[in-house]
Amino acid sequence: MSLDITFLGTGSAYPSPARGASALVLRREGQCWLFDCGEGTQTQLMRSHLRAARITKIFITHLHGDHFFGLPGLLCTLSLQSNPDPSRPPVDIFGPLGLRSFLRRSLELSHSQLLFPCTVHELVPTRDQCPPEEFKDFSGLDGDEAPLQGPPGRVLHLDPGEDSYLLVEDEQLVVRAFRLFHRIPSFGFMLEEKPRPGRLNVQKLKDLG
Repeated sequence: MSLDITFLGTGSAYPSPARGASALVLRREGQCWLFDCGEGTQTQLMRSHLRAARITKIFITHLHGDHFFGLPGLLCTLSLQSNPDPSRPPVDIFGPLGLRSFLRRSLELSHSQLLFPCTVHELVPTRDQCPPEEFKDFSGLDGDEAPLQGPPGRVLHLDPGEDSYLLVEDEQLVVRAFRLFHRIPSFGFMLEEKPRPGRLNVQKLKDLG
């Protein structure tokens, strides 16, 4: 399994001419996974060797603007570069509770319609992830509203046994989110490669001494 990382932005709070807001891309087996999407991420992508159309998963650490204000614009740009294809797998977006409502309102108010499916999976924070006075319960924001362009996403709760959230699992790897303490609920993401059994014929080696 080949992996490489490209930092698109490492700035904090606001972008500068030489340093974009938070965003990095993990490239894996021809796919691009985007971690955070600060303002100007799509411009940084255009300056890189990466192709935005290859983004299949997006992970948002927390809902401070410098980590996700670039997301509606990026999705709209991807839509302009897309052809309607109902069989296309959705772009999976993972982030804290409230992200789905933000994206729905942003797209609705700007009269934007995505030509590709995307699914938002929300992580439900625990109250000890931030100072008590900063915690807000966004569990009632969506109500019975329809999902974005695509299948409905999951609502992910903390697995007490693992002390983490299981996001993605396939034959090669597992992706989990874990809680971070910040001014608002925040998450880190861990990608763990699964053990790969060796191909040695142990018995034949023993027979050969």
